[in-house]
Amino acid sequence: MTGATRKRDLRTGRSLWADSHGLGVPTRPLTQAISVDVAIVGAGISGAFMAHELSKDHSVAVLDRRPPLTGSTMASTALLQWEIDLPLTALSDRIGVAKARRAYLRSYRAVEDLRRIVAEERIVCGLRPKSSLYLAGDAYGSRALEAEAHARAQIGLDSRYLSKAELRDRFGLDRTGAILSTGSAAGDPARLAAGLLRRAHARGARIWSPVEVTQAASDPDGVTLLTDAGHAVRAKHAVFCCGYEFPKGMPTPGASVVSTWAMASKPGRHRPVWLVDALVWEASDPYLYLRMDPEGWIIAGGEDEADATAHEDSKKLERKSAILTAKLRRLLPDVDFTIDYIWAGAFGSSATGLPSIGPVEGMDHTWAVMGFGGNGITYSAIAAEIVSTEVRGKHDPDSDLYNG
Repeated sequence: MTGATRKRDLRTGRSLWADSHGLGVPTRPLTQAISVDVAIVGAGISGAFMAHELSKDHSVAVLDRRPPLTGSTMASTALLQWEIDLPLTALSDRIGVAKARRAYLRSYRAVEDLRRIVAEERIVCGLRPKSSLYLAGDAYGSRALEAEAHARAQIGLDSRYLSKAELRDRFGLDRTGAILSTGSAAGDPARLAAGLLRRAHARGARIWSPVEVTQAASDPDGVTLLTDAGHAVRAKHAVFCCGYEFPKGMPTPGASVVSTWAMASKPGRHRPVWLVDALVWEASDPYLYLRMDPEGWIIAGGEDEADATAHEDSKKLERKSAILTAKLRRLLPDVDFTIDYIWAGAFGSSATGLPSIGPVEGMDHTWAVMGFGGNGITYSAIAAEIVSTEVRGKHDPDSDLYNG
C-alpha cells in the first residue's frame, strides 16, 4: 500500500502493519478431535516459523485463541538484528566468553537464514538488508562501545567503532561514539508471518482459530491438548510458541513481561539518505530505536517499562509518543517528523537478553518458545531451527544457550 492510498488521520493504538495488504491466512474452527504429528500453540511470527519448518516432514496443527498475527507480532517494529540486547562483552560476563560468542554468531547466522527463507519462498514482506548503528548512551559510553566493537571483530563479526568525529562527519549525529555493523535487516513482520503460514498451509498444515488450549497433558507416546472448543488435539509433539505471553504453570526463570511503545511518522521530504539503509539504536536505558521503510515512514520505539499491563493505558500511549518524538527530534533535528501511527504492546525480557527455547519441565514431548527480548523475529527463526532438530531426533549444538 502506497502513501497516497493511506488515510492521513492519526492511527492511535493501531500499528503500521495492520494496514498491510496480503495478510490473509486460511483458518478454520475446531469442530472435532484431531490427531497430528506436531501441535503448535500460537499463530504469530514464532509459530509461523515453526510451522513452516516442521510442515516439511510432519503433519502440523497451529492453534490460536485469536486470529493469526494479532498478538505481539503486529506490535513489532521489525528491526531484524543479530545484535543482542546485552552487548557481547557484558553477555560474556554473565554466561562466559565461549557461550556469549556462540550466541552472537548464532544470531548472525539466523538473520542470514531468515533472508534465505524469504528469498527461496518468495515471500513479499519488504525485507531489505540493513546496517546497524549502535549509539553511545547512558548505559554504555564510547569506551565501552570501542571495546565491544573489538570483541565482535575478534570473532569475525563485521563491526567497526566510529569516533565522535567520524559519526558526525558520516551521519551528522552528535554522540560520543558508535558501532557500525552490517548483516541486519528490516521488513514487515505481519506479511512475513502470513507468508510463512501460507507456505506451511500449502504443505498440509492447518491453522485452527479461534481455539484456546486450556490444558495439556503428556504421556510416553505424546501430548493431549484440551481446548475451549470441547475437542481434544492429540499430537506426538507440542510446541508452545507464546512469545511474550508465558503459559500458566510453565517455569520462566529470569524472564519477565514489560511494556513498550512505538510509532510511525507520515512520509516526509526531509530524510537523511543514510537512514534508508540503517537501523539506529541507543546504548541507553530506556533506549530509542528507529528505522525508515522504503516508503519513507520513520518507525521508532522504546521507553520500555517493567509493567506487563502499562501498554494498555491509552493516556500513557500519548505521553510515551510525546517522549519518543522529543528524543527523535533531538537526535535528528532536521527531520520532518509528524506521527501517523502510535501503538504499544507486550515485550519479553530476560537477564541475559537470550530467549527461553527448550523442553517444558515435567512434560514429555513438549517444548516452549518464549521471552524473546528485542530480537523477536531473529529468535523465532532460531527457535524453529532448534525445536525442529529436536523433534527429528537430533541435537542442536547451541540448544544449551537457550534452555537455562
